Amino acid sequence: MIQHVYERVSRARSIDRVFVATDDERIVRAVRAFGGEALLTAASHRSGTDRLAEAVALIDADIVVNPQGDEPLINPDAVDSAVEPLHRDAALPMATLSAAIRDVAEMLSPDVVKVVVDAAGDALYFSRSPIPYSREDGASDRRKAAAIAVSRGLARKHVGLYVYRRAALLRFASLPPSPAEEAERLEQLRALHHGLRIRVVPLDSEPGPSVDTPEDLERVRSFIEAASGRLDGRSMKGEPCPPSTSS
Repeated sequence: MIQHVYERVSRARSIDRVFVATDDERIVRAVRAFGGEALLTAASHRSGTDRLAEAVALIDADIVVNPQGDEPLINPDAVDSAVEPLHRDAALPMATLSAAIRDVAEMLSPDVVKVVVDAAGDALYFSRSPIPYSREDGASDRRKAAAIAVSRGLARKHVGLYVYRRAALLRFASLPPSPAEEAERLEQLRALHHGLRIRVVPLDSEPGPSVDTPEDLERVRSFIEAASGRLDGRSMKGEPCPPSTSS
C-alpha cells in the first residue's frame, strides 16, 4: 500500500522528491526494496506532524507535502492543486483540500470532518459536527438542517492532505495544543487557534478512499486490478476513484 501512495505522489508535477517517514525499520526496508527513500524517525512522537517536522529537519525543502500512507488511490492532480496556492501566495503558510458532501449520512458522521471557509478560501473551522448548520426553510433538527446544507452544496468534507511552508510546519509542531483541538481531536485546529491560515482547495472529483478496514483494503485492491487491466500498463494518473467512505 505504501508503494502505491509513494508512486502516485511521485507522479505529481509539483513534487521533486518523495520520502516515507516512519519509526518502523520494517517499513524502511520495504520502501528501500521497491527503490523508494525512507527516513527513520523517533518512536516517541505524539502525532504525524511531529514526525514530519523531524523528517523535514533532515532534508532541504521549502514546501512540504504530507499525504497519508493509507490512501493508495491518491490523485497526483489533487496533490498539485494543494501545492499551487503556496506558489501563488508567498505569505500563505498552509493548504489542504476539500470535497463535496453528497449525502446526509456523511454530513452527520463524526468520522467525516467538515470544513467551512471564508471569502478567500481560508478555513474558518473544522469540525466533526455537521457544519454549516442551515436554518433555511425553518429547519428545526440536525438531520433536516444537514439535508438542506447538502442539497445547497454548502457541505464540504476535509480531505486530509496538507501542504506546508517549511517554517510554518516547524512552528506548528512547536505550538501547544488548543482547547478546540483537544475537544474535537483535530490537529489542524491548533494551526487556526495560533493564527496560521489554511487555504482549502476544493476538489471537483471525489477523493480516493482511505484504507481503514480489511474491507477497504479489498475494495481498493479490486479497483487497482481493474484499473490496471483497463490501462494496459499506462499511467493511472487522473484515473477516477471509487466513492470515498471516509476522510
